[in-house]
Amino acid sequence: MEQDTQHKNQSIGVPNTTTIVPDDTTVLQSNLFADTPTVIVKPTDPSETPFPPLVRTHPLTDQSSLAACAIPYQQELLLRGKSNYTVICFLSDLRMFSSFIGLDTPVGRITKEQLTDWLMKLKFGNKGQTPAPKTMARRVTFLKNFFTWLAREGIIREDPSSSLVLERPLPPLPELLFEDEIQRLLGVAAEDPRCQCLLYLVLHAGLKKEEVMGLKLSHIDLSDQQSPMITIHFAPSTGKQHRERRLALPSEFSTVLKEYQAKHHPTNELFDCTDRNLNYILGRVVKAAGIQKRVTLQLLRDTFAVRQLKAGVTPEALREKLGLSDEAWLESREKYRRLAFAR
Repeated sequence: MEQDTQHKNQSIGVPNTTTIVPDDTTVLQSNLFADTPTVIVKPTDPSETPFPPLVRTHPLTDQSSLAACAIPYQQELLLRGKSNYTVICFLSDLRMFSSFIGLDTPVGRITKEQLTDWLMKLKFGNKGQTPAPKTMARRVTFLKNFFTWLAREGIIREDPSSSLVLERPLPPLPELLFEDEIQRLLGVAAEDPRCQCLLYLVLHAGLKKEEVMGLKLSHIDLSDQQSPMITIHFAPSTGKQHRERRLALPSEFSTVLKEYQAKHHPTNELFDCTDRNLNYILGRVVKAAGIQKRVTLQLLRDTFAVRQLKAGVTPEALREKLGLSDEAWLESREKYRRLAFAR
């Protein structure tokens, strides 16, 4: 009876799971390939739990099907701190690949030729529906990420994706601000300490918009006002809560912050507003400075990165300052190199 049930589950793409009696400490998660739910352990206090709840499954082997790998792979992506967007995209790619190869195909029998066939079908199989180069590059990245994980865990002996060539399309280079435009921008922003504070965090520390939004007063260290420091913490849900990066700001930031606090009285979050409000604050000062270029917070972050490289900061040190993963750095490094050292 139990064997029949397991066989039935495998046939519809449900990975084998140990039997767990649901109670008030468990929750059900929908399977990635079917409607049958999988029981996962619910943390006592999700806000204090550093990692996503673990899914109880049988150990994977080279005879495990692609379907059986779905939920463990999802768990791996979450524990590695991948963004929600990356997790969704990679799992979507896994479903597409599984439909092409077959849900029940053992992962140990998948060859490089099958990976190439799938990529070629995606690229040339449907007339008038050729994927964008960036989409194709992401699907190659998925294959390398998925099979590298299987090989690293000892589930497969050889990685069929190891010799795949990842051809990343080069996006158009942004039009950075000239030094005189930066000074005009900072000059106008000096009239509004909130805007000035925002510009300093991006132009002098290279923060992403999400990091600016998540910055709290407790993350700012003014114990040495000549060398103010900020600490960027990774959210617990990313699985990187034991990592953080500390960034230095110019000494005048101490004065800028105090003026901002005196006028706007933040109590916890540095900017208690939406990211749309930040865009509005930036847009207003760009217009007042008479700058015709399209200036975004990402453009200011790019400007920070290029100025760092021109000042002699090594690429690896810059990657750490920007808080980029290895995968994200592969794409960004070439962009910043071309911007900083254009021939």
